[in-house]
Formats: sequence, C-alpha cells, structure tokens
Amino acid sequence: MTSQFVTVNETKLHYLSEGQGDAVLLLHGFPTSSYLYRNVIPEISKTHQAIALDFPGFGQSGKSLDSSYSFNFYNDIIDGFLNQLGIGKVTLVVHDLGGPLGLLWAVRHPEKVEKIVFLNTLVFAEFSYAVKIFMLMTRLPFVKGWLSSPNGVAWAMRFGVSQKEKLTAEIIKDYQSPFLTSSHQKALLKTVNNLSLKAFDEIEKKLPLMKVPVQMIYGTGDRILPNVGKTMLRLKSEFPDASIHALDNCGHFLQEDEPEKIGQLINDFLKSS
Repeated sequence: MTSQFVTVNETKLHYLSEGQGDAVLLLHGFPTSSYLYRNVIPEISKTHQAIALDFPGFGQSGKSLDSSYSFNFYNDIIDGFLNQLGIGKVTLVVHDLGGPLGLLWAVRHPEKVEKIVFLNTLVFAEFSYAVKIFMLMTRLPFVKGWLSSPNGVAWAMRFGVSQKEKLTAEIIKDYQSPFLTSSHQKALLKTVNNLSLKAFDEIEKKLPLMKVPVQMIYGTGDRILPNVGKTMLRLKSEFPDASIHALDNCGHFLQEDEPEKIGQLINDFLKSS
C-alpha cells in the first residue's frame, strides 16, 4: 500500500493505493480519512486497484480556509482527481459524508461509474434527529470547537463503533493527528457547513436512473446514522437486484469493526458479473 499526493485545482490531495486492475474509489466521511480503509484495502487489492482518497479538509489533504467545501467544490475535486490519475471508470464505495459527495459526482458522471457500494451513509434528504443534532453542534459556539478538537474526534470514533476494544489509543491518535491546529479544526467544521438540500434533491431524482450493480453493507448498531436501515431498504426498492448485508456486530464505522469481512464482501461483489 502506497501513500501518495497529487494537486487538483491548487489543492493538495493525499490518497492510499494498492493493487492493479479496474479502479475502486473508496470515499470516507466526517471526521475520518483514507486511514479508515487501511484494513479494507488489502482484500480489494487482490483483484482490483483500491484507491482511498482524503477529501480536502481531512486527513493529509489540504485544509485551506479559503476553500468553499461545497458540494460543487467536492464534485470538481473527485473528477479532477480521477482525471489526474488517468482513471476513466470506477466502482464507487461511499460512507458517511462521502455518500452524498460521491453520489452527486456519480449522478453527474454516470458514464464513469461501474458499480456502487453503499456503506453506512447519507443518501436522501430525510435526516434523522441524530443528524440534525450533529448539524446543530457544528454551529453552536464552544460545542463546535470541542467537536472538531482531538477530544471531539476521539469521542466520535468511540461512539461510532460497536467493538470498542479494537480502537486502540494509537488508532485514536492517528484519527486525531490531522486536526491539532485551530485552522485545521475550522476547516473540518467548514466541510459540513455547506450541505446542500438541492444536491440531495438532485441525487434523489437521478440516482434511480443509474443502471449499475449495487451492493449495500451496513452496521446495524449505528448510533450516528440510526436510520441507516431505512435508507438501505429504500435503496433496495430502487435497485431490486442489489445485494444487501446487515452486520449486527458493527456500528457506524464498520471499517473499524470488521474490516476484513467488509473487504471480502466488496471483493466478492466486484468479481460478480
């Protein structure tokens, strides 16, 4: 597995890459990075090129406070990133905030999407109370500062897993390390301050029109997105041929709870016709 950097639209992007063959783009959410997929990638890379991107504002990618961090901003980043790597078509794996960000790009570039894998993610503009409370927390004085601090990041990670014994102090430290300065913490908050309902509407209208194979894998113990089961059932109604896997021993960050199993499930899906 290699750690690499490219520059897209004057923004430094970090990504992890392993394997050869057709490309699989793994997208993370708040407050994680490509690091979330470090133990998922090896299984996928047995048959495909697995690429996990750090979105701007996260991980080792740029965290400029001048960036808009809007849906359109991220759409251009994803498209520019793939163009920079010379990748014409990908299987998209989306999680958390990476869901709507990646799906907006997908519905705008359907010819570039081979398959889609949905992990615990947002898709539709039907937000649970937990999501609404989180959005409020990102704007409240004092609370938002704590949420984006190393302590807040540690709390989010522990709250988001079922198998807490797997989150060692060293792993928590790795999640905290991108957000040690005030400016980086402000950039993190900015990434969730421009969630566009228009973008969710666009996804909702155009996603069912995509004729691609779909897989859904989700942790049933998700306390961050407690309505994820309903989201998956709605997706299943729109993609009736989709495979769906509900993992009872996993929470929101299922990549930490059962990474090898998730990698195997994705790899089986990738190898299917």
